[in-house]
Amino acid sequence: MPEGPEIRRAADRLAAAVAGQTVVRAQFAFPALRHFERELPGSRILSITPRGKALLTAFDNGWTLYTHNQLYGVWKIAEPGQRPETARSLRVALDTGRASILLYSASDIALWRSDEIEAHPFLQGLGPDVLDTSLDADAVAARLQSPTFRGRALGGLLLDQGFLAGMGNYLRAEVLFDAGLHPSQRPRDLDAVQTVRLARALLAIPRHSYATRGIEPTPGMRADYLAHDGERFRFRVFKREGQPCERCGTPITRTTSQSRPLFLCPRCQPG
Repeated sequence: MPEGPEIRRAADRLAAAVAGQTVVRAQFAFPALRHFERELPGSRILSITPRGKALLTAFDNGWTLYTHNQLYGVWKIAEPGQRPETARSLRVALDTGRASILLYSASDIALWRSDEIEAHPFLQGLGPDVLDTSLDADAVAARLQSPTFRGRALGGLLLDQGFLAGMGNYLRAEVLFDAGLHPSQRPRDLDAVQTVRLARALLAIPRHSYATRGIEPTPGMRADYLAHDGERFRFRVFKREGQPCERCGTPITRTTSQSRPLFLCPRCQPG
């Protein structure tokens, strides 16, 4: 599943293509949404913004489109009115005079009144976004040591969108390695120095991934969210099983946490 940095980069690309443009045609695959094919044409796209791993597309007629790509969804940009050949199922199409944005294969799609969108169950459950520049390490450290989160193992906590939105599996591995922590440790096990180091990594790693234009491709990884220009985020442990740790030379190992693969250095991250 794409993580916060990839979703934000997708939002950037979509907004650059159609923000400020008037919808000339809207298309929805799901019958419950088809009446919006009449509601949206003539409205202007105000913004396309990420919220954790969801996207919100706001229109000036008072409606907001909520979409969550989950595992298989992907947004594409095409010339106005064009539909690229693909085996994917088209779920949403928004055509403007400048470009068309097309959502394929996703199923979590809804339109809400813009003044009520914050009541969406997914949005209500989100914690602060790791890519929100107003979020600082002191706030993250306080969140780590709050009664709600301090007793939970880091391996599970770092995937919980209610703790910090936008985190995911590759970010979890890289953050724990950067902080020198094992996934079985809990915030209450950490001293003040470790807490601050983890809080800083929880902000620095996702922001570095976003700033360096996407994640490093690995065998079998879907390419939809990988950037094709500029420096890429370099994995230090994720999917590097058996390769030497860049710090100590110990082979990286693979384990499982929360039913997801997790990669770590057994020497730098002792349990």
